[in-house]
Amino acid sequence: MDFVSIVRVALRALTRNKLRSALTMLGMIIGVGAVIAMVGIGQGANEQMQAQIASMGSNLLIVQAGSPRAPGAVHVGWGATKTLVYADEAAILKQIPLATSAAAGNGSHQQVIYDANNWGTTITGTEPSFFPIRNWTFDVGAPFTQSDVTNANNVAVLGATVFMNLFPDGSNPVGRTIRIGKLPFTVVGTLQPKGQTGWGQDQDDVVFVPFTTVQKKISGQYWIQNISVTAANRDVTDSVTEQITALLRSRHRIPPGTPDDFQVHNLTDVAQVANASASVMTILLASIASVSLLVGGIGIMNIMLVSVTERTREIGIRMAVGATESDVRRQFVIEALVLAVIGGLMGIGFGLVTSWLISAVAKWAVDVSLVSIVGATFFSAAIGIFFGYYPAKKAASLDPIEALRFE
Repeated sequence: MDFVSIVRVALRALTRNKLRSALTMLGMIIGVGAVIAMVGIGQGANEQMQAQIASMGSNLLIVQAGSPRAPGAVHVGWGATKTLVYADEAAILKQIPLATSAAAGNGSHQQVIYDANNWGTTITGTEPSFFPIRNWTFDVGAPFTQSDVTNANNVAVLGATVFMNLFPDGSNPVGRTIRIGKLPFTVVGTLQPKGQTGWGQDQDDVVFVPFTTVQKKISGQYWIQNISVTAANRDVTDSVTEQITALLRSRHRIPPGTPDDFQVHNLTDVAQVANASASVMTILLASIASVSLLVGGIGIMNIMLVSVTERTREIGIRMAVGATESDVRRQFVIEALVLAVIGGLMGIGFGLVTSWLISAVAKWAVDVSLVSIVGATFFSAAIGIFFGYYPAKKAASLDPIEALRFE
């Protein structure tokens, strides 16, 4: 009997007990759907984390000021001391060719006022190069200029959160004067929203001004808290990190064996760690969901054993008219495979609908890939063959004479 005929016979045998066959396939439907949905959740979470990290900048290194933890001394934390100065940034750009751009940064928390509206926010002092380094896109206006930095001008760029709170009517703020503390500042641009970071910080709740303005008119501190550095490409970030560390240790005259008075964060490493963590989570979710596939396979084995018992006389008749053990075994394996594949195909639809509902209701990022769909389908087929083989072998090993006598 050819393959098509075997499949036709298998379908006819399965439709004799439609409810039983449907309940048997239910395990495979739930299993395949669960695998697709869980893998989609894991992949969606990974892509969301990677997008959040990428929004902070490409090939980005952040050098933070800090103080060494000397025995018995107080460690005031990174960014809180005067261990970085603007000359350090200039030295990095001059002496490290693979560091393509840099921007100094310092900050303060101030009340920002426009007419009757006010908002407490972070004032970040920086340079024009900061915006391309950190992938900030302007909504209206433009960044302040290097001349504004040199002259410590009172100009400001508003993040989306600050803009919405100071200008709730959505009017164009460019050219208008706001107050930061008691000082007047002219708005030169607003930024498109970035949303929250992976740790819940609102990236749009910020006002950017020249770092020299913060130093001379707001904080009174001549040092800088951090330097954002862009490496030439992703592959050289580790090398640039080492070169920055060696350069700053030399400039700060730090003796061998003494801790650094700064810290270099490599966001590429952060992205790799996040990717590894998300991959582990995806595997864990898929493994948990796969248990339901195994349960579905056990259900197939159970129903096929029942089918062998019910069709013992039929098997005897097939053998009596010339069917070999191989023919009988193949017949029952294909019946189990048909159950698993039909259940798997229906499970794909169930998984897609479940993924959509999770994304729509829970607002989670879900990414259903073709690989997960194909993988779940092949896995369900493999389970059908694996769990269908024993009942098929049992059917093939029946004695034809005893099978014909079976009532």
